[in-house]
Amino acid sequence: MIDVEHWAEIRRLHFVVGLSIKEICRRTGRNRSTVRRAVRSQGPPSYRRPPIASKLDPHKEEIHRLLGAEPRMPATRIRELIAEGGYAGGQTILDVYLREVRPLFAPPPRTFSRTLYRPGEICQFDLWEPSKLIPVGYDQERRGWVVVACLGYSRAGAGALIFSKSAPDILTGIVRCLGRLGGLPATLVWDREGALHAGAGRPTEPFAALCGRLRLGWYLCEAADPQAKGVVERLQGYIETSFEPGRSFANELDFQDQLDAWFAKANARTHRRLRCRPLDRLPEDLAAMAPLPAESPDLDPRIVLRVAPDPFVRVDTNDYSLDPRLVGRRVEVRVGLRQITAVALDTGEIAAQHRRSYARHRTISDLEHLRLLKSRRGGPTEPAVEQRPLARYDALIPA
Repeated sequence: MIDVEHWAEIRRLHFVVGLSIKEICRRTGRNRSTVRRAVRSQGPPSYRRPPIASKLDPHKEEIHRLLGAEPRMPATRIRELIAEGGYAGGQTILDVYLREVRPLFAPPPRTFSRTLYRPGEICQFDLWEPSKLIPVGYDQERRGWVVVACLGYSRAGAGALIFSKSAPDILTGIVRCLGRLGGLPATLVWDREGALHAGAGRPTEPFAALCGRLRLGWYLCEAADPQAKGVVERLQGYIETSFEPGRSFANELDFQDQLDAWFAKANARTHRRLRCRPLDRLPEDLAAMAPLPAESPDLDPRIVLRVAPDPFVRVDTNDYSLDPRLVGRRVEVRVGLRQITAVALDTGEIAAQHRRSYARHRTISDLEHLRLLKSRRGGPTEPAVEQRPLARYDALIPA
């Protein structure tokens, strides 16, 4: 048998140079039958090993029957069953064969069409949970989530850290992300998050109220269909591999600052799918999006209570002090992501202003509140301390 190079040379001599088979035999030293086969063949020579019977051949019908009854049956279980029928081969040849024939018995796989988005059309959202707990001060750590937003056209993203999956926190994260992106898209795309989905594809009242206030549409994906919001899913995967590894955080504020800085860098990178930077497409998105409202929607939960003789209010396991002069009067406590504010309902007096703490089981008191509380209890006053002239001490201490 000749190799491909000699086969091509024989054909060149015959068809290009015009030599006879006899002359080619004289020049190449090949016999006449070899030269004649090379001239008559339509393809280059190749070595073909004669087929060898496989140990699986007697059991293929049984394998097909098992896959027809249960297409997802594991290969190890199939080997156990055909071994009862005399199969003595290894697992490897069975695995190779199953990779070829299993798709013939499995239901057809789902296919996807490429989706193109117009500027300002949608913004996809998702909740991402960091793999590590977030430091919140006082040697405590807490579970947190990040509301991740991604515009469909430009792929520009933003994120907001929250510490619960309640509707007020998620909606506040949505508003913050839209503020970072700079505009209002036509439609917000979410999966069926419990705080936003009321069932049967309907939004909850808080989510619908926010969309109505901002004049936005919404779309809630079908159950178990993350591909419907694949743009934000890919961004979330990028966060997991690029933002989180190798970072440490002092507290929740430091986490948010580092996240904002990372998004600014990510939006300025060249997107592999778009072949351009999201920052370059963002102006087109913003031109088609509605402007942000002059005032951000008020989404903070309220607590209305009557100030007890022990003037504190409990928010998320922490006790925050209230003005003791308002004991017995009704106040409204506004619970924000960053601040706790209380106002008297009858006069509008400020009852408390505290920075919200996400550490647990702490008592947070205003110094002025403690002083007023102590004076109203009528407790003993601080003893008066005599202040002597320094000359007396100089006289008592020998030089």
